[in-house]
Amino acid sequence: MSINNIGPFTKSHLDMCIKNNSIDDALYEKYGVKRSLRDLNGIGINAGITNVSLSKSFTTDENGNRIPCAGELYYRGYEIHDLIKGFFLDNRFGFEECTYLLLFGVLPDEKELQNFKQVLNISYDLPHHFIQDVIMKSPTADIIANMTKSTLALGSYDKKMGDNSLENVLQQCIQLISMFPRLAVYSYQGYRHYELGKSCYIHKPLPELSFAENILSTLRSNRKYTRLEARVLDLALVLHMEHGGGSNSTFTTRVVTSSGSDTYATMAAALCSLKGPLNGGGDYQVMGMMKNIRDNVSDITDEEEVGEYIRKIVNREAYDKTGIVYGMGHPFYSISDPRALEFKKYVKLLAAEKGMDEEYALYEMIERIAPKIIAEERKIYKGVCINIDYYSGLLYKMLKIPAEMFTPLFAIARVVGWSAHRMEELVNSYKIIRPAYTSIAEIKEYVPINER
Repeated sequence: MSINNIGPFTKSHLDMCIKNNSIDDALYEKYGVKRSLRDLNGIGINAGITNVSLSKSFTTDENGNRIPCAGELYYRGYEIHDLIKGFFLDNRFGFEECTYLLLFGVLPDEKELQNFKQVLNISYDLPHHFIQDVIMKSPTADIIANMTKSTLALGSYDKKMGDNSLENVLQQCIQLISMFPRLAVYSYQGYRHYELGKSCYIHKPLPELSFAENILSTLRSNRKYTRLEARVLDLALVLHMEHGGGSNSTFTTRVVTSSGSDTYATMAAALCSLKGPLNGGGDYQVMGMMKNIRDNVSDITDEEEVGEYIRKIVNREAYDKTGIVYGMGHPFYSISDPRALEFKKYVKLLAAEKGMDEEYALYEMIERIAPKIIAEERKIYKGVCINIDYYSGLLYKMLKIPAEMFTPLFAIARVVGWSAHRMEELVNSYKIIRPAYTSIAEIKEYVPINER
């Protein structure tokens, strides 16, 4: 039987389902309900307090008015530009250092960082036969789905799965941070082999390599990569690992943690949230849009011709007819996304190494002209800026990372932020998170079945 065969249900049943679940948008305003936990201006409702990170997009004047400013992002109080400048100037990788910072709240010294790297390196081993018995069992192009299944399965191998003591949860989080790259890469290798009929490479991570180097080493058949490739991927992981605590997947982590659930279920829930197309996957959408532009614009160096096609996209006449210029705009930032600015610098360097300057130039051109076109067509007076997704897809393309791995790479990085927020929730919370809903259900008299 097909999994989608639900029996003798008809379109009328679906119509009833839709009718009895539809709520008039006006009721949200009538009852003062902040839909999606946001007010009418799109500003999020405070649901908690965090010391993990801070994202900033505005200042406030003496009258309490919000004034947009260049975006800022802080990890445990340290500005992201300063952190990146620190490890890039030293010609070293930053993922492990920033992971230590988010988990423990302080920057490690050289000895502490070296010890932490050793801990990560001894934590990536998977249970015996786990790769073939779990990861490879049901291959799919949906790598996040396979990672979710594998994360839940790992809990059954942990005798202390339900132990939510801080010491045990911290150990579990560190193990999952270390294991996530293997879950993602091996899930992709299984899909590549069983669904695409291509060779399957199961390379084990090497303890002498950095986190980013091991991802490239295990993903590629020949295990080879350049230093710049690894460093730019490392940058991508650092920029994706945390974002102010208000993201959908991080809130999911907080909610599930507050229920007293275990670490594996919590991280699986966060993965399911990230899997949603409104959360992860923006970089994939950017790549699709850019391909469409190249296919439909005869001269991608002609700013006027490219601009006219962008205008068609905005007016729902081209690409997917949604009117969205993917990678443009952010619900929080209006002047600039600090992560996108960091990305741009190093993607440009990689484009030069890969001989992809022309493609990079197209991205740079659209970055410059699209905000003006969007403002004209949408009559938007607040700024429109590129977000982190705009250049990340191009980066992954230059690294020859398959599209199926784009969102999994996001998860490999963001599990660090989830872990930090899970620990903070456990340290400080004693109550389950339970938001209120206003019910508009009509009270009815029960009708016996023979009278309906």
